[in-house]
Amino acid sequence: MKLYPINTGNFKLDGGAMFGVVPKSIWQKTNPADANNMCDWSMRCLLVEFDDRLMLIDTGIGDKQSEKFFSYYYLSGDASLMGSLKAHGFHPDDITDVLLTHLHFDHCGGSITLNEDQSKLIPTFKNATYWSTERHWKWATEPNAREKASFLKENILPIQESGQLKFIERHGDYTLNAFPDIDILFVDGHTDSMMIPHIKYQGKTLVFMADLLPSIGHIPLPYVMGYDTRPLITLAEKGRFLDRAFQENYVLFLEHDSQNECCTLKQTEKGIRLDGVYSFREIFT
Repeated sequence: MKLYPINTGNFKLDGGAMFGVVPKSIWQKTNPADANNMCDWSMRCLLVEFDDRLMLIDTGIGDKQSEKFFSYYYLSGDASLMGSLKAHGFHPDDITDVLLTHLHFDHCGGSITLNEDQSKLIPTFKNATYWSTERHWKWATEPNAREKASFLKENILPIQESGQLKFIERHGDYTLNAFPDIDILFVDGHTDSMMIPHIKYQGKTLVFMADLLPSIGHIPLPYVMGYDTRPLITLAEKGRFLDRAFQENYVLFLEHDSQNECCTLKQTEKGIRLDGVYSFREIFT
């Protein structure tokens, strides 16, 4: 197995929404905001190369939405999904599996693109199986009013219409060996049945954090996003995860931290806190 960070570009979201009840005077120390109170966030995906398959975990925001839509999110940076795949020597047609942690637009938008004459929405990865869970799929396709703006039908329905959609079975909070050397933790606080892949790699466990822990600024327990549909459930899920991550010395792969790819944790008198930040290459060779 080989792993490759896939940078798909940055975007901006409101700092208050990203940190919930935590005051700006505190969160701006780690995530400074611009004049509009917007903070910079990455959309960092992960490519997993097996002997006989190539899996992409999340796909970023994509490029098919309208100029008006993108204007809300201040896209920036030179990185793109296609450019990052090419930089590692891969083509979209090489992808055999796309694991979508959840179906919010900044995690799955790159899954679907327009065809050459801009007349039809088609899967970006024509040879891939797209993996979700039956429970989350129902949640996303029958959305509640609070999350509806994050579940865009043009990102989701064409996956099923293409016949490329499959569901990962959920067994309690964990599905072990969902894929070779990959276990999946299911969490329900941010959105129903979000998947957190745990990847055994080079003698370590690398955890793709999705929106359970967007950045190092979210490590303290009360730092829960305003976007979470069930913040008290997030609080409990995050607490259990942080304890286990510290005890088992997990490496956390941060999807949304614009400055830091990976981090580790330590125990302090105030609880679990940041130990160190690293580039992916500093940990894995």
